[in-house]
Amino acid sequence: MAVVKVIELLSESANGWEAAAQEAVSEASKTIDNIQSVYISNIQAIVENAKIVNYRLNVKISFIVK
Repeated sequence: MAVVKVIELLSESANGWEAAAQEAVSEASKTIDNIQSVYISNIQAIVENAKIVNYRLNVKISFIVK
């Protein structure tokens, strides 16, 4: 049996929601090992002058605790 922990992060990127999700995983992996999955619960686009300039995500990252 494995113990799995879930943390929630906010992430943003000007390069799309995929880049924002990767940024969350990259940052979390600096201090967390064994990341298993990312659940994206909310996507928001920030608009300026009729153009999308940033994507924001609420993500839940799950990882195995040793």
